[in-house]
Amino acid sequence: MALIMKVTKEQSAANRKALVDAASKLYRERGVAGVGLAEISREAGFTHGGFYGRFASKEELAAEACDVAFEGSLARLGAQLARHDGDYQPFLKRYFGAAHRDAPGAGCPMAALAVDAARDGGLLRESMSGGIAAYLHELAVHRPDGTVVDEPTAEDEARAIQVLSTMVGGMILARACAGAAPGLSDRILRTSLEASLAERPKAA
Repeated sequence: MALIMKVTKEQSAANRKALVDAASKLYRERGVAGVGLAEISREAGFTHGGFYGRFASKEELAAEACDVAFEGSLARLGAQLARHDGDYQPFLKRYFGAAHRDAPGAGCPMAALAVDAARDGGLLRESMSGGIAAYLHELAVHRPDGTVVDEPTAEDEARAIQVLSTMVGGMILARACAGAAPGLSDRILRTSLEASLAERPKAA
């Protein structure tokens, strides 16, 4: 008689996390529509059947994968802010680096998955919206002079929106032309960084 081993709750949670981490990487590299469940399972070290019973749908997996990507990205932002006394300029310099541009699977979920979220809607859009709001809050409460406020002003929020829009838009464009026009891609990164560090916007 074959021995049937019961999977512990801890192992089941670890298996689920492995699938989410694999999906988070692959989705950022190639988009949600460009990756199948079988490939995600293989990346996580399971057979195709490893997906079933752990997620209600691929949509649920995509949303959790997006959440995980935001957790990592926000943690990196927080670490940079702590290391540099609340100044987020060093973070921006890393964000607009070639290393980040060339490794989307480990980078910003907004630059990699925002279009998927806008197109697909549902749970992924909810996850993206929550992550964007969290990013905007961190950028708003951390002012360029290094001070941190509990409640951001309208001007703080306007600055945060401008900076984040430049970050994500610039990275998307830099990646879009990196292969065919690397020089242009580099210029987009440099110019976007300069714009992010430029004069702060005035609230309406």
